[in-house]
Formats: sequence, C-alpha cells, structure tokens
Amino acid sequence: MRIVLGVTGGIAAYKSALLLRLMTEAGHQVDVVPTPAALNFVGRATWEALSGRPVRTDTFEAVESVNHVRLGREAELVVVAPATADSLARTAAGLAPDLLGNVLLTATCPVLMVPAMHTEMWLHPATVANVQTLRSRGMTVLEPDSGRLTGADTGPGRFPEPERIWAEAQRLSSTSGTLAGTRPLAGRTVVVTAGGTREALDPVRYLGNRSSGKQGVAVAEAALAAGASVTFIGGAMSVDPPAGTEVVRVESTQELHEAVLSHASGADALVMAAAVADFRPAEYAEAKIKKAQDGTNPVIHLERTPDVLADAVAARAAGQPLPGVIVGFGAETGDGTTSVLEFGAAKLARKGCEMLVVNQVGRDQVFGQDTTEVTMLFADGREPVAVAGDKTDVGVAIVTELAGLLDQPARLDRMDQ
Repeated sequence: MRIVLGVTGGIAAYKSALLLRLMTEAGHQVDVVPTPAALNFVGRATWEALSGRPVRTDTFEAVESVNHVRLGREAELVVVAPATADSLARTAAGLAPDLLGNVLLTATCPVLMVPAMHTEMWLHPATVANVQTLRSRGMTVLEPDSGRLTGADTGPGRFPEPERIWAEAQRLSSTSGTLAGTRPLAGRTVVVTAGGTREALDPVRYLGNRSSGKQGVAVAEAALAAGASVTFIGGAMSVDPPAGTEVVRVESTQELHEAVLSHASGADALVMAAAVADFRPAEYAEAKIKKAQDGTNPVIHLERTPDVLADAVAARAAGQPLPGVIVGFGAETGDGTTSVLEFGAAKLARKGCEMLVVNQVGRDQVFGQDTTEVTMLFADGREPVAVAGDKTDVGVAIVTELAGLLDQPARLDRMDQ
C-alpha cells in the first residue's frame, strides 16, 4: 500500500517516527511529507532514514514529476499525525501553503487526521467547527487521548499511541475499498445504531444480551468511507465507537427509542444494527434485591419494550421527517418448522422497513465474533443478497446495498415529498 504520512509542527512529531516504523515494517511504501514547522522537531534525515524515501516539504520540489499532484493521486492512504490546530484550520479552509496542503487537496483515498494539541486548543469553538467540517467531507478525525501534555498540563489533546493510530489506519483502509473511491454516500447523512440495550432490574442488575457492537461499528465505518456524515448511537459495546462519527450513548431501549426519533430526523438513512431488548422488568427495585432468608426466589414480571424499528417506520408514515431508507436487523434462531429466513421475511413485512439484514445467532454465533453470515432481504421484492466473512466486509456490503436503495429514483422522489 502506498501511504503518505503527513507530519505537522507539534512536539508529538517524535512519536510519528514510531508510527512510520510500524508502517514500513508491515511492508508498505511510505512517503513522509512534513511541514516546514515539523522539521523543527524531527529532522529530514530521520524521516528519510526510516522511510527509505526522499522527503520534501515544498510545492516546488520535484516539479518535473508534478510531485504536488502525484503524491495525492497515487496515495492509497493519507495519515496526518500529528495534526495541529493550525493544520486542521488550514485543511478545513482548503489552503495549500506547502506540499502537505496540496496532497490533502488532491488525495481521493481515505484520510486520517490525528490531532495533538493543548486542551484549550482542542476545545476551542474554532477547532470544534473545523473538525466537524473535515468529518462532513469524509475525512476521519481521530479523537485524541486524555493525559499528560507538554509541560505540566493534563487533559484531552494528547497524541494517541502509535499502535492505536496504526490500527485505526489499517481498519480505515480495509473498510474503504471501492467505497472510498466512488464515495456513493457523499453528501448523505446516515444514523447507525449498535450494541445491546440494558434494562435495569435494580441498582446493580440488568437484563441484556451478548451484542458486542462490532457489526454496527463496521457499518458506520463503511458509511464514513463512502462519504457520509454519520451519527452513531451506541448502547453497551465491547469495542470503541468509530472515529469520525457524532457519538450518542444510550443504555435502555427507551433511551434508544428517543435518540433514534431525535437524531434520525432529517437524515437520509437509518441503520438499526443495535440488539434491542424485547422485554424489561415491569417494576424497578430502588434497592438491591436480596436473597430471602426463607429460601424463596423472587418473581420477576416482564413487559415489552418499545419497538424502535416499527415506531420509526410508523412515525415516518405519519409525516415526521425520518429517513426514506430504514434498515433493520433480524437476529433470529430457527425452530423445527420455520427457518431463519422465513422468520426474517415475516419480520420485514411486519416492520415495514426497506431492508432487513438477517442472521442466525446463538451463544457461539455472531455475538462477539469477528466473522458473520447475513442475508439481506428487500421490501421491493428484489432477490436476497447473502454475504459471509469478516464483519468489516459485511459492513461494506450493507452500505453498498444501502447506497443502491438511496439512488432509486422512486426513493428520491419519496424523500423530496
């Protein structure tokens, strides 16, 4: 893979040398493009020695190869680490005072920005707005760590460890594939739910499920790679929310219900990958339920939780500005008379969504695993699409079908009404 590693003028530049080593040891060709200010922290000789490639900073170097355009065009991944507050501002404004600025304007591949700055700079309204602008254009802006900064300062803005950055870069690159090249969701807004919901029984116990949130994260990352602006509504998960999304955290099904109806308003698509609890305790115990001295067991009565998917479809039908394409998930187990797909087809008809992603679940199937097997069913009667493999690949397949649904002329007409 051809990678451009941009380095801007922050003291964290020394850690980018370690990031470069991870990239080259993985067998990738890396062109380091530091800004002139970055060379105050780590010199040209270090970058050339570690990359084995010539290092240039100025637009007018290597003009015979039109270097300021060639680097961005040929790159398969661009990582800017560290990205200072100044570099974020210049990139958001589309400025290109140096070679790195030109690379960012010509690159059509995935771009990962890794901010590092003092807390006040990271939290400043100008920086917040610049980050939102970059994310809306499809760039991935990694959330900085919180910890020790330059001098005695501590807080959010710390440069993440190189291993975390490289893992995110690899995931971004593998997720993107053709989606990043064609950007079929450019200009679209997508809401993705993920993880499991938890229904409180008492202050320390809850009813929940085994969902890890991995599939929802993969869908959100694929949507980002396809150019969408993504809101990620996450419940209980064993993985981090995807960088580059607006993250909304929920716990119960009721909280998820409210978040979906609120944040999906005005969006182009809603993907309900969350594993929603169907039942909750009918009564909440204000104090921890104790073991009875006489050996009797407590009796817990359950009631149904709100049907988030069906309610979203119903609210849209009632005139609320909810997405024209709603994708549901059906985690099913077959029985002696009905198959998983038969249950899925019935659920699709019952819920009224445009697409349903069906998979068979169980103790050692799907939940928490890195691989899965799904079948996508469609309300318009088209042939089902089956996909098996890594959840990243399945996420790309789901987003590909989602983009196709959004591009249907009838769907666009419906959304304009």
